[in-house]
Amino acid sequence: MKKKILFFLALIAMLVLVGTTKPARPPITGLSHIALYVHDLGAARAFYKDLLGYEEPYWLPNTNGGVQLTFIKINDRQFVELFTEKEAQTNTDRLYHISVETDNAEAMRRYLAASGVKVPAKTPKGRIGNQNFNIFDPDGHPVEIVQYMPDGWTVRENGKFLGEKRVSSHLRHVGVIVTNLEASLRFYCDVLGFSETWRGSRNTNQLSWVNLRLPDSDDYVELMLYTEPPPPDKRGTAHHMSLEVPDIERAKAEVEANPVRTNYTRPLQVQTGINRKRQMNLYDPDGTRVELMEPKTVDGVPAPSSRAPFPGTVNTNVVPPK
Repeated sequence: MKKKILFFLALIAMLVLVGTTKPARPPITGLSHIALYVHDLGAARAFYKDLLGYEEPYWLPNTNGGVQLTFIKINDRQFVELFTEKEAQTNTDRLYHISVETDNAEAMRRYLAASGVKVPAKTPKGRIGNQNFNIFDPDGHPVEIVQYMPDGWTVRENGKFLGEKRVSSHLRHVGVIVTNLEASLRFYCDVLGFSETWRGSRNTNQLSWVNLRLPDSDDYVELMLYTEPPPPDKRGTAHHMSLEVPDIERAKAEVEANPVRTNYTRPLQVQTGINRKRQMNLYDPDGTRVELMEPKTVDGVPAPSSRAPFPGTVNTNVVPPK
């Protein structure tokens, strides 16, 4: 009898443990895309396709017959999504969402729910056949979780629409405005499994950026730090994308030699950033910054991480990496 009681107690304990064990986080294998609202879809297409050399594998219509969304293909797994703005306006934040790829969206939904993150009741399949859903970071930015499905359009077009004129074949990072660093670190690092790699400052008085690498990729999200976010129509420099290029001077020369360069009136200037990497900024017709950047520092030595405090504070109790 005593052995039976002990057996049932052990069984109950095991069932309780299984019932309360948090699901494992599935891999986050890379940045999928950045999604932007655009005022003039034709002008945006001309910038990303004609000037930067990308191709457009497919698009989705609105109910009125116009274009709701078009896809600009960087590589087989990364895109820029251009959404026609819902109402014609110029005083608006152009960032719609950022997106990361996983190999199991439903498992990610269950993991996030167990982690206290608000998620939908199920993982839907989108119009191009991929499973995806949105969550929100502490600053309200939608973060789309996407799984490319075998019967989806993304996989269907593998190996296609990858022209030689592409200025870059890799979306290395995206930048989002952050006003609460600690909350953002809890969300991106503690929940999603990102890891902090570098902090940068324009001066010693306050921190400017924090880079967070995805858990199963070298891609990263750059937190652009503010005490208060800029006005909506002034966020295009902070809300940005960074395209990796092996040689910035060569990339500049290719853009300069492009016949449609005459339609782009901003100067092209190569500079070395605080991170000691050579880079050049372009801006799409809505003011969103497209940063071309080399993957290595100018001398191969990593830039030191800043220990400046978060904007508006004297000290920060979030210790940067050494």
